[in-house]
Amino acid sequence: MKNLMAIATLALSTAVLADEAPTTSLEEGMQAPDWTLPGSDGNTYALADLLKKGPVVLAWFPKAFTPGCTAQCQSLAQNGDMIREYKVSYFMASVDPIGDNTDFASKYDADFPILSDESKEVANAYQVIGQYGVPRRETFYIGTDGVILAVDREVDARGAAKETAAMLASLGVEKRESPASSAGR
Repeated sequence: MKNLMAIATLALSTAVLADEAPTTSLEEGMQAPDWTLPGSDGNTYALADLLKKGPVVLAWFPKAFTPGCTAQCQSLAQNGDMIREYKVSYFMASVDPIGDNTDFASKYDADFPILSDESKEVANAYQVIGQYGVPRRETFYIGTDGVILAVDREVDARGAAKETAAMLASLGVEKRESPASSAGR
């Protein structure tokens, strides 16, 4: 049974990697579809509310507990300080059940919410569903006006945190004040 599960996971991972990009997709400069989704931390998040606080990073991933998705989650969890330097809310998102994403977040010490879109409504609106019914690994950077600032369709799972921080820097996203820099005020 254990070997069968490993084979199934490998087959899904291979299928996801081979999946092709859609012929039409959301692009930079387009309005980001609104959403409200449950998070692995027990809270519900709404894009419209989050944008009042700053830009949003929404990182879609295919399936919890698969090798690439595990590497992506670990990168963001272990190097999240690089992203937290910026005034941004960031999330991973999949179509997995909330229980799976909660277990996934817990196992890999994710200090950010992992969102669940079990209905696939939001994933379809973002046009990330591949031919195997799971999202492709794509990251959307959404400005406070709800407009997509950038889309990364070639996410390096192991370097996800570094890539995200570099993109935020290139987009000119404002940095948070460090305690040391605001201590003299």
